[in-house]
Amino acid sequence: MTMTSILTNSAAMAALQTLRSINTNMEEVQNRISSGYRVETAADNAAYWSIATTMRSDNAALSTVQDALGLGAAKVDTSYAGMSSAIDVVSEIKAKLVAAREPGVDKTKINKELTELKNQLASAAESASFSGENWLYNDSTTPAGTKSIVASFNRSTNGTVSVSTLDYDTAASILIDTKDASKGQLTKGVVVTQPNGTTTATATYKLLAFSGGTAAAGNVIELTAGTSYDDIEGMIKAVDAIFSSLTDSASTLGAITSRIDMQENFVANLMDVIDKGVGRLVDADMNEESTRLKALQTQQQLGIQALSIANTNSENILRLFQQ
Repeated sequence: MTMTSILTNSAAMAALQTLRSINTNMEEVQNRISSGYRVETAADNAAYWSIATTMRSDNAALSTVQDALGLGAAKVDTSYAGMSSAIDVVSEIKAKLVAAREPGVDKTKINKELTELKNQLASAAESASFSGENWLYNDSTTPAGTKSIVASFNRSTNGTVSVSTLDYDTAASILIDTKDASKGQLTKGVVVTQPNGTTTATATYKLLAFSGGTAAAGNVIELTAGTSYDDIEGMIKAVDAIFSSLTDSASTLGAITSRIDMQENFVANLMDVIDKGVGRLVDADMNEESTRLKALQTQQQLGIQALSIANTNSENILRLFQQ
């Protein structure tokens, strides 16, 4: 037989404990719905929270890598544009020299055209600057050297992190070096073998000359009325060698551009995959949480009714003492 007491209401205590548990669960579900997270703090699930926090930090680093790749791509594109312009101009110079080989042509007039084309080369090289860097024109006593583009942020299996880079040696693309002419493709001397009457001879030519620095050996490619046909053929060979060198440099820049594009796509896909992985660990399933909320609301109503019924027991005891 169950004892009835006016001091201890066991039924009310049990109903109150159940109601507290339901309210705690409701608070948890409401927090998940409002935040969208199943694991929002370390208290929710320390292991998953730690993984998610680390990967979010890595994704922030990868976002910076994306910016660096974009900056690097702009530098390479600018250099490629300048190089492409230089190739077109050098091709035109070669055509003018071939025209000068024709008997009866006014070589001095062709030389005026060559002078303007050379000025265009200098302008294109000097203008190919982005964010304070120019990979085609160097006016410093310090060589341009190797340029690095941040390519990726890596985390190894043991947790150590590193940054990988794409490196490009600008020695392959410097067109004009005003301090050391031998380091510029348009300012250095090019050795060729040219006709010399009935035999051949070795000659050195350079397309552009700059004063103020260390000059390169060789004669500047320019025409006068007395320029011999043998010398013109040597100049044509030198310009053709320069043209071939420029196309090689442009190919290298094009390859770097392609590599940067691929790396940008990879980094973007990697960030998406990391976001999805973190989401699977810590995001709340809104369908599940909404269903749980409805169930808990029903349980809460029933709990309140149970507590109300338990509290009416005291009123029933009073009736026993009524006369």
